[in-house]
Amino acid sequence: MTQKRIFKIHGYLLLLFIFTLIINLPIASFSKTVEKSIRPKSIFQENRILSKPDSNEIDLEFRDWISKFRIKALAAGVSPKFFDKLTPEIKYNETLIKLDRKQSEFTKQIWEYLDVAVSDTRIKNGKRAYQENKEVIQEIEKYYSVDAKIIVGIWGLESAYGVQKGNVKTIEALATLAFDGRRRKFFEEQLIAALKILERGDISFSEMKGSWAGAMGHTQFIPTSYLVYAQDFNSDGRAEIWSNDPTDALASTAYYLNRHGWISGQPWGLEVRLPENFNYHLIGKKKKKNTIDWSLLGVRMINGDSLPNYGGASIILPAGHTGVVLMIFDNFHVLEKYNASLAYVLGVGHLGDRIMDGQSFYHKWPRNEEALSTNEKKELQEFLLKSGFNIGKVDGMIGPKTIEAIRSLQSKLGKIPDGFATKDFLKGLK
Repeated sequence: MTQKRIFKIHGYLLLLFIFTLIINLPIASFSKTVEKSIRPKSIFQENRILSKPDSNEIDLEFRDWISKFRIKALAAGVSPKFFDKLTPEIKYNETLIKLDRKQSEFTKQIWEYLDVAVSDTRIKNGKRAYQENKEVIQEIEKYYSVDAKIIVGIWGLESAYGVQKGNVKTIEALATLAFDGRRRKFFEEQLIAALKILERGDISFSEMKGSWAGAMGHTQFIPTSYLVYAQDFNSDGRAEIWSNDPTDALASTAYYLNRHGWISGQPWGLEVRLPENFNYHLIGKKKKKNTIDWSLLGVRMINGDSLPNYGGASIILPAGHTGVVLMIFDNFHVLEKYNASLAYVLGVGHLGDRIMDGQSFYHKWPRNEEALSTNEKKELQEFLLKSGFNIGKVDGMIGPKTIEAIRSLQSKLGKIPDGFATKDFLKGLK
């Protein structure tokens, strides 16, 4: 066979191979201008789109973010030498991102939260912790004019009286969450504050540990709060909120509450009884009346006694008209400054009351009611928006505007306007 003929046969084979390759390619592979192909993506393409970056890629992006964050940190007062020395120690922790996502998706009813927050065990441990630290807690109470039961209630809810302060490196936690970007501004502010705490020598990098979200010590102070409110109550030269001794942490919390307007001797809230003909449109945190005026409307203590004159107060229904009815005072809103969650404020207040031998709630919770999922809450909000109610954005959070809209809709439907979002209410709207 001549060399010319061999070359010709090889040419045909090459053309056949190229043609076979082309007809087996996905349409999008050779037609980049066609963005919406009628041909579905291959399994390989779908997996590539849905898959997450590998760990090496994330680490590179994390390092790049740190180099950019350096500019902000230095502008805020962190020294270049300190930042650069610490940088190799800062690691990305993917586990914290999973915890953050899980928290935002999880939904509980108020009584489910309180079952844990004010459990018999936590009450018993709180009584013991108070007795063991009674002298210093009473000194703190007197010095800052903040009730001991609230200080102990926060201590119990935040760290189970120092048992669960957290073991995550604070810098690592804050850097990871800031890099993630869901609440970047907040976590960058906390990271800068934490770096300042380290640079001035209050604690070492290895000892600065706390929760996965960057809160620290017995009462879970965030770094910015530490810089402003941390107290050296035992006069040892440092505001030591991380040690086994809770003194400085409890004093720091008392000082925080004092600075935010705590009124000594005023309750955070009281369980009350409403009259049969009560106007439920008077319910809500922003609808405030003097306790004398509430008394004239027939509101009474749970045992039927007249209301003590503690000044201005509002009435809230955390679980609708069939559950616990609470009259809340200015100190309730001070606790919201520490943590804005309604469940948290109720947990702290009720735990503190129970530790000091207060009674459990008289009324029962409507335990037959299931919590709305985040998607169901969004569905309810979308319905309210379409019905003309100004509730703001659809975010799956049942806030004051959503509650007011529910109350208005309940009135139109001839129901008691308690503003409580339930599955049955949502079903009735469909």
